Amino acid sequence: MTQRAYRNLGAFAAALEKAGELLRIQAPVSRDLEITQITDLASKSPGGGKALLFENVTGSHFPVLTNAFGSERRICMALGVPDLDVLAHRVRRFIEMEPPKSFGDAVRLLPLGWDLLRFFPRRVNKAPCQEVVYRDRAVDLGILPVLKCWPLDGGPFITLPVVITRSLKTGRRNAGMYRLQVFDAKTTGMHWHIHKDGSHYYQEYRKAGRRMPVAVAIGTDPATTYAATAPLPRGVDEMILSGFIRRKPVPMARCLTVDLEVPAEAEFVLEGYVDPEERRLEGPFGDHTGYYSLTDEYPVFHVTAVTHRRGAVYPATVVGRPPMEDCYLAKATERLFLPLLNAVLPEIRDYWLPWEGVFHNITVVAIDKEYPGHARRVMSALWGQGQMSFCKALVVVDADVDLKNPRRLLETILNESDLESDLYVTEGVLDVLDHSAPEPLFGGKVGLDATRRLAGERGRALPEAPRLPDISNVHKALEDLSGAFTGFLVPHLAVRNPALLLNVAKDGSFSSRRLATQLLEHPGLTAFSIACLCDAWIDLNDASLVLWKIFNNVDPKRDILKRGRRIVVDATRKGPEDGHDRPWPDDIVMDPEVVERVRRRAKELGIEAFLH
Repeated sequence: MTQRAYRNLGAFAAALEKAGELLRIQAPVSRDLEITQITDLASKSPGGGKALLFENVTGSHFPVLTNAFGSERRICMALGVPDLDVLAHRVRRFIEMEPPKSFGDAVRLLPLGWDLLRFFPRRVNKAPCQEVVYRDRAVDLGILPVLKCWPLDGGPFITLPVVITRSLKTGRRNAGMYRLQVFDAKTTGMHWHIHKDGSHYYQEYRKAGRRMPVAVAIGTDPATTYAATAPLPRGVDEMILSGFIRRKPVPMARCLTVDLEVPAEAEFVLEGYVDPEERRLEGPFGDHTGYYSLTDEYPVFHVTAVTHRRGAVYPATVVGRPPMEDCYLAKATERLFLPLLNAVLPEIRDYWLPWEGVFHNITVVAIDKEYPGHARRVMSALWGQGQMSFCKALVVVDADVDLKNPRRLLETILNESDLESDLYVTEGVLDVLDHSAPEPLFGGKVGLDATRRLAGERGRALPEAPRLPDISNVHKALEDLSGAFTGFLVPHLAVRNPALLLNVAKDGSFSSRRLATQLLEHPGLTAFSIACLCDAWIDLNDASLVLWKIFNNVDPKRDILKRGRRIVVDATRKGPEDGHDRPWPDDIVMDPEVVERVRRRAKELGIEAFLH
């Protein structure tokens, strides 16, 4: 596949269709839950299913495009590369470029310098995104087919917006992706997390007591949409990253009612402002964590103009329990930012963000270990490094460990680790969406050093893989302990640190820690190094589901109980009896009536393949 820049979303959709990666759905569908259910089925199909173009959306004459980035092939097509590491290699070339030492070196580097100049956005006078204009009283967000994604959502949400703001102090532009709950015909919420650049610029306007101009581009070319999701350092223009990916500048046009510029080839543009003193209750929203993010007060976006191109297509993304489309966007970030991470920590050879960790909860890092304590130093460095500071769990392995083989990786970790000396629990900042910690934005973190010992490091006392008790004996031990245990599973892993997975029926009358203490003290269960508590309804045979619960439901400081070389991990839902007084969010589950309706209409919709 040759490097390619798509002029706009329409060109990308046409390329997807030509490649057999797009399914047109001509039957009428509702933007209220139905499109989500169909998209969820596609997302969870082998390989991510197909991109979906809903051509007949009830109550709107605009078609809706979903799951456009939702497979390895489609994310590579979106960024114009045969493999994501090709793009990472281009990043590495610029980072490692040395100043010329001779005229010959200067000549050799000229193409790279020219390439840099081509990244910067360019102003254009004629903008397709302004072919149709609604201003002032004519503004009506109701013309957009905005989705209500999940049953408990607070309303319809614009889920794929490129929100453009500018610093009051530096004048630098930011383009970020922040969901917008549509409140009425002219206002939406502005879901700025406190650690995002948009929120930082908002605070500048708030301190100055001035309205903040905002523009929202919906349906940009795929490189620009991706760039808005990338965790760039503050002050770096995402349009430059998009230009780097496209190998050509992003054409920008001046807005009609605010002093900002927007991608000229966008499908839709919303222009307006945020009043620094106005806030409104926003949410809940079925988020990428697989849980509903809770309601809270957020700024309000007032729309002064809506513009769009003729024949516009409305793009949306549906997020929820992984795997979904955003997993592939995150994979692009994982690959693209490895060279930038190497610039700070050159000992890192590779890293992996399992999608069950919803991007910020677990990172596995492979390093070239050089000296005693090196793994612990890497953990500390990563927890102090930009967006990596929100990571809740870090596992460090040696450079020769294959991160692309999850089972072998897990076996390596369970064989190499001494849980008494290698498990490191600390505290730090957390992502705003983390619900497991007793307090918001701050809680426990855990690091695990699974690297081989070097001379000068304390040795590990690792026994051979223990002989595990018969299943009947495990069952008897659990019956002795408590009737709260409703099921268990011993994973088939021949490792030095075997695990026991347990279902627990919690009714609020006891704490999980009490059960954890009993498990560690029972003589019939001493062969198990790790016991993991899951809620009664969790299918312990679904490894992805179990890992998702572990990575999301555990506050390491409160929920990991350690005794010597044995631990119990509590991945259950928490309540006041567990020392958790914050509201615990609901899992995202689709309305059964919608599930059944879509199933009955599968043939009409052309989605039979997604049901198998």
